[in-house]
Amino acid sequence: MAEAQRVHVEVQGVVQGVGFRPFIFDLASRSGLSGWVLNTSDGVTLEVQGNGPQVDAFVRDFVQEAPPLAFIVEVQVANVVPIPGEDGFEIRASRALAQRSALLPPDVCICDDCLRELLDPSDRRHRYPFINCTNCGPRYTIIHDVPYDRDKTSMASFAMCEACRREYEDPRDRRFHAQPNACFACGPRMWLADAAGRSLVSEDPIRQAAAWLRNGK
Repeated sequence: MAEAQRVHVEVQGVVQGVGFRPFIFDLASRSGLSGWVLNTSDGVTLEVQGNGPQVDAFVRDFVQEAPPLAFIVEVQVANVVPIPGEDGFEIRASRALAQRSALLPPDVCICDDCLRELLDPSDRRHRYPFINCTNCGPRYTIIHDVPYDRDKTSMASFAMCEACRREYEDPRDRRFHAQPNACFACGPRMWLADAAGRSLVSEDPIRQAAAWLRNGK
């Protein structure tokens, strides 16, 4: 049996809020490697373990195949002592550091997958104005602090419903670890208000507001 190799990797750049942890999870799992990945206030930290060629290929591939919204500035790799009997790969809780140098991603326009859901009358997010996934949606405008997690964004007060939680925890779902994940049942809502700030009943606030503007109201 080949001798196990383990590396500790520090990644700096735009690597939070771009689906980087789910990407690392998927690549490591497909490569048959064990270890972990987490966000820090400085970027992303991970460790992977396996045979030498697998580990080397992983380090090469994650840089070359990084998510489209990611921008890697620096990668530091160091050999560390292998952990006997380690099994599986996991996304660990984020780690706050004294230095906050993680680069924040911009908000990203709706992706094709979310657009299809938005316009599909049979989809549970049909016409949901705050639809998003790991590939699109709000980032910079909702982030309060790093490391990037839901509790450090404007989404902190919106607990995910069971359906959204299942998507968030499913490695096969494109909303796996998507921090702003939400829907009509659990996320922000849009409403119409008059000049005095009183809420007005409307099934379609945008359409209603547009109609009133056209009529000079």
